[in-house]
Amino acid sequence: MSRTATKAARTEAAHQRDLLRQMLLIRSFEDKCVQLYSAGEIRGFVHLYIGEEAVAVGVNQALTADDNIVSTYREHGHALARGLPVDSVMAEMYGKTTGCSRGRGGSMHLFDISRRFYGGNAIVGGGLPLSIGVALADQLRGDQRVTACFFGDGAVAEGEFHECMNLAALWHLPVLFCCENNFYAMGTAVERAQAQTDLALRAGSYGMAAWPVDGMDVLAVEHAARSAVEAIREGGGPHFLELRTYRFRAHSMYDPELYRDKAEVEEWKKRDPIELLTATMRQSGELTDADLQAMSDELTGEIDEAIAAARAAPAEPVEDLTRFVYSPEARS
Repeated sequence: MSRTATKAARTEAAHQRDLLRQMLLIRSFEDKCVQLYSAGEIRGFVHLYIGEEAVAVGVNQALTADDNIVSTYREHGHALARGLPVDSVMAEMYGKTTGCSRGRGGSMHLFDISRRFYGGNAIVGGGLPLSIGVALADQLRGDQRVTACFFGDGAVAEGEFHECMNLAALWHLPVLFCCENNFYAMGTAVERAQAQTDLALRAGSYGMAAWPVDGMDVLAVEHAARSAVEAIREGGGPHFLELRTYRFRAHSMYDPELYRDKAEVEEWKKRDPIELLTATMRQSGELTDADLQAMSDELTGEIDEAIAAARAAPAEPVEDLTRFVYSPEARS
């Protein structure tokens, strides 16, 4: 192997290790959230991303720090992949003032303007019109940014989906639409809600490039996202990725999950995105059991420190509860 080829192989190995670490961080964070929720330490609605980690991590590889992200209520993975600090996300789960939304948003409303992460959104499809507005503002200012908008297959049944697809194509907006098709809109299977289950085909009917992607393969997601983002930056207008993935947990922590067969879940778990990448790295000799254990131990320590900091952080004082509700002029 030539020196150049050796260097490229090492670079690729390091990149795959980083992808694995990011997916493990999301998985470990959410596994811990299950424990904390069950113990009553964090409250409210919690929607887990377990099983879908390849989507958030893969798409983020194609984005720069100057690009925008608009997310959903299942956004822990998006936030962590974007680089929001673990301690700020965990503190938000606890509702503490050190959280990324000062404890006012909780699990469904993570937000960090410094990282151009324009939040989770509790409304199904609610991020779609926001992404149109953000991208239009960038276009009018001449800012060379891409806006990545994540949403689930359930949002495709909403009227705002069609309005936003039409406007994005009509105005040639720099938006990457990332449809996380996990085949269930809450408890409704996609074939029971969509007359046309090829969701990429539906987006393509608006005149934009659209195609399905294996959302369980982080390398496939990264490749597709890079191709789409590159085309958008070159003036190719909006692009749509139907990222076919699967959530291993129920819709939310409140969900008894009576709508899908356990055998179906177990079959999808055979394509766990973390296990798929791990197997690839083991086969190439780039990952050992000791490597994996060391990475897991490091992440466990990082999350435990974030939990300790969140527990110790202050809650917002009652007298501050009207802050940010009205403008300074209105308060005066």
